[in-house]
Parts: sequence; C-alpha cells; structure tokens
Amino acid sequence: MDETVDVQATTIGVGTVVAIALLGYGAAVGDSLLGADTTTLAVGAFALTFVALAVLHGAYGRRDFAAAYGVAGLGLGLVAVASSGLGVLGGYLLLAVGGGYVAVATIRARDDARTLAQ
Repeated sequence: MDETVDVQATTIGVGTVVAIALLGYGAAVGDSLLGADTTTLAVGAFALTFVALAVLHGAYGRRDFAAAYGVAGLGLGLVAVASSGLGVLGGYLLLAVGGGYVAVATIRARDDARTLAQ
C-alpha cells in the first residue's frame, strides 16, 4: 500500500482557520479573548502552525524544512509578542530567512520533480 497524505496542506488549513476565527471574534465580539488581544492570538496561532509544520517535516526526515519552518515560526511568534521595534524587526528577519528557504527549496523540488517526469 503506497498511499500518501498531504498533511502539510491540512495543517496550514487548520492553522489558517483558527487564525481567521480569532480575528473574526476580535472584529465581531471584542478585542480580547480571555484577557489576550485577539490579533496577537491569531498571529500566535499561525506561528504555532509553522512550528507544527517543523515537527511534521522533522518526523518525515526533511530536517532542512523542519529547521526552516521552526525559524519562521519562532520569528512570527516573536513578532506576535514583541514589545519593541527591535523585537519586531528581529522576528521579521527570522520569518524572512525561514520562509525564504522554504520558498526557494520548494520551487527547486518542484522543478526537479518536473525534470524527472519528462
């Protein structure tokens, strides 16, 4: 039995739905949920999505993607809780480095797959 499941897309979908629900709650009901700002919670939920992707990629043996998603998740989490401009800048830098690697490596992997298919 050689069946594959795209857990990455499912994980991103669940994280996005949670983040949007938190933003929707903040817009419709109130700016805070259990004493925390809903925007911060939404960004934090998406940061946890990156961390979950890092764990999944690590479990499947793609340590490069695991590290990149982990760095991106750490950066986005830092942006969510940063209290200074320097903290936000550092978070964005980590997010850009991790996300940039994921983008470039994904494009290369798809190009390689197309080349092998021909």
